[in-house]
Amino acid sequence: MGRRWRALPKWQRMIGLLAFVVFLYYLPLLGIPGLIWLRTDSIAGGNNWAGVLFTCAVYVLIALGLNVVIGLAGLLDLGYVGFFAVGAYSVALFGSRQSPVVLAIQERFGLAENWAVAWAICIPIAIAIAMISGVILGWPTLRLRGDYLAIVTLGFGEIIRIVVRNSPSWSGGPQGVAAIPGPQGAPSAENNVFGLIDAKPWYWLALSVVLVIVFMVRRLENSRVGRAWLAIREDEDAAAVMGVYPFKFKLWAFAIGAALGGLSGLLFASRGGFIEPNQFNAQLSILFVAMVVVGGSGNIAGVSLGAFLLAYLPERFREFSEWRFLVFGLALVIVMLLRPQGLIPSRRRARELKDRQEEVPAGV
Repeated sequence: MGRRWRALPKWQRMIGLLAFVVFLYYLPLLGIPGLIWLRTDSIAGGNNWAGVLFTCAVYVLIALGLNVVIGLAGLLDLGYVGFFAVGAYSVALFGSRQSPVVLAIQERFGLAENWAVAWAICIPIAIAIAMISGVILGWPTLRLRGDYLAIVTLGFGEIIRIVVRNSPSWSGGPQGVAAIPGPQGAPSAENNVFGLIDAKPWYWLALSVVLVIVFMVRRLENSRVGRAWLAIREDEDAAAVMGVYPFKFKLWAFAIGAALGGLSGLLFASRGGFIEPNQFNAQLSILFVAMVVVGGSGNIAGVSLGAFLLAYLPERFREFSEWRFLVFGLALVIVMLLRPQGLIPSRRRARELKDRQEEVPAGV
């Protein structure tokens, strides 16, 4: 299928991509006969369809960031939820008028009671803080490899959650932070576009961000930095001999992945209007890794599909709530047995697995 797509003339591929993007923007309004059953609100007790699509878009953004770390640089990060939490708490603590940080700034500088950092300014703040967090984590730990790195990153995600929960003086503690702003400010009846009820504008905003990030990551993958990441993933020692400085490029991967995680956390917190520490647990971090592995590590289309499916399918089959986690686990096992390279693997990764299978003698 991929070979046929690449064999098409460029203008046909552009038309196909444009039609696909238009269909993505149309999804919240989906009413085509025969496809309505895809909507999560078409079943009894189903969730808000546009809200589910927004979650899918945020998860795709997370998968794109984690794919930079795992799929391109080959670094197993089990604590990616920590960067997600950093981005969410950045907009909450600086943008909400009820956050301890904003209240302390108001008191210290004698500002008005309704003062808070504008949502647009919170975006670069969240990205910068998440990127700095990635550098702080990566600087002492990226000299580790394999399982050791995975354990350290898993601890980082738990440290963020526990510190936030046990620091009510500046983070709100277990009670969390409310009144988190969106593009129109704090949640209120005046927010007639980016409100809490209608999620369609939020989905369109998140989708637009995803498309921009896909373009940027694609360009980055084909750049000198992207080729250095692939060389490090294949053989770090050989890459070092060829003049690639592994630590520098691994730190870049961690920082860029953390920035995308922070951006996704900002969108998540702004849409909900409220966050609390238990939303950022280790189980969520493992789910993020599963998106990349199931979809196809190293392939933008693959990780996007994996993120969409792992966010959409549990909501679509909510009527089987008592069994959906069992089915979810069995589905992951089946995919890993039948498609260890992922649903849509990168061409390089598919060739690697094929070569390894050919190296193993028959019957072994």
